[in-house]
Amino acid sequence: MFDPKYAQLIFSFLMALFMSCIMSLVITLYNVGFIAGIVFVWLKAWLFAFAVALPVINLVSPIVRRLVKVLIKHPH
Repeated sequence: MFDPKYAQLIFSFLMALFMSCIMSLVITLYNVGFIAGIVFVWLKAWLFAFAVALPVINLVSPIVRRLVKVLIKHPH
């Protein structure tokens, strides 16, 4: 298991991994459909999407956390 100090990095890695996987598959299928070699087209798109998603999640997640704090109604 990992030390809790790495929780944000692990969260970012897994979020980037799963979201880039799902989104690249959906977008690849939308753009080219079920063609021969679709798995290789998708894997290439996934690799690129993951390379973009990981740093973006690391940059954006602190901003999103602050926005959530502003938007959530706290009991008095």
